[in-house]
Amino acid sequence: MRTQDNTCRGTNRAAGTAIAACLLLLGACTGIPAGVEPVSDFELERYLGRWYEIARLDHRFERGLTAVTAEYSRRDDGGVRVVNRGYETDAGEWQSATGKAFFIDSPDTGRLKVSFFGPFYGAYNVIALDDDYRWAMIAGPSRDYLWILARTPTLDEAVVSRLVEQADRLGFATGELIFVDHDAPEDGP
Repeated sequence: MRTQDNTCRGTNRAAGTAIAACLLLLGACTGIPAGVEPVSDFELERYLGRWYEIARLDHRFERGLTAVTAEYSRRDDGGVRVVNRGYETDAGEWQSATGKAFFIDSPDTGRLKVSFFGPFYGAYNVIALDDDYRWAMIAGPSRDYLWILARTPTLDEAVVSRLVEQADRLGFATGELIFVDHDAPEDGP
């Protein structure tokens, strides 16, 4: 009987270790790069609406997309509905993904977790934001993820330069930024 108890304890210990490892990994996905701070005095109501992607670091889930936009709206459960949309030039068709986001910290801190795939969340850290909510810079959980967004398909070059310089000082690979073209057919989801 003692052997069975030890086996059960060993199994429970292994399961506990696996759960802790999963939680650690999931937590890392909603983290923020060291030395990078989210904005404070964030106002979700002013942030809602359509944003155009001006620049991004390359990722498999956006590879080949142009005319990328993100639309944010309120959900009934207090979260945020996220609809990302882009035109896949090679295929000649629009792609879209719908997700959900929730605040990680207090609602006046620009730090959310977003999910497009069930229980898995990624970090959405607003690290720079125009006083009038005309542009924003977003970081993911590491320096591999960076987006510059604007309320219009183009953003003043001086503003883009300042944001790229800020991102460079924070250690992002700004030489690898993709500047997004917004010329695409009007129809789509």
